[in-house]
Amino acid sequence: MNIIENNQIEETEAKSKHQYQDLVQLFDGSFFEQYNTRLVKGDDEPVYLPENKQCSFNQVVFAHGYFASALHEIAHWCLAGAKRRKLEDYGYWYVADGRDQAQQQAFEQVEIKPQAIEWAFCIASGKAFDVSTDNLSGKGTTDRIAFKAKVYQQVLKYLEQGFPNDAQAFIQVLAKHYKTPWPLTPERFLEE
Repeated sequence: MNIIENNQIEETEAKSKHQYQDLVQLFDGSFFEQYNTRLVKGDDEPVYLPENKQCSFNQVVFAHGYFASALHEIAHWCLAGAKRRKLEDYGYWYVADGRDQAQQQAFEQVEIKPQAIEWAFCIASGKAFDVSTDNLSGKGTTDRIAFKAKVYQQVLKYLEQGFPNDAQAFIQVLAKHYKTPWPLTPERFLEE
């Protein structure tokens, strides 16, 4: 086997390691079933939908089968708490892509905690992480490095004080499934 063939095999194995179907199985099959909540592949924008007359269970809907989107939406769910889980999209405001500077700063402020949790999910699953500023066509500027530094500071707080209970439980589920080192340490977040 030559180097090119070997690289292609490694790329295919890396891609197959992180399939959204695994996350669905892990989320739906873990203790989260007690919350009557399922992880659902969506065709459009992600959204959280509480149970209603049309659906007898809560849905954490992630975008287009993207592994990273699923992790991000699970992070939001872990932060939401019981009251917010009764509201569509947890009752959060959201201004779509195209935000001005003030809207972008507000967006980034509320995204620090979920992205810190998402980063821990990525480390636990052996997947690369990068922050999402989610504003490709916005009027405001985004300093991704400064934003990632804020997210990292939140990661450090979580490592010291503990992640929210549901997030901690899912981090452990991911680490066990993907056979990644345990426990999480600050150094593992710096390796990226």
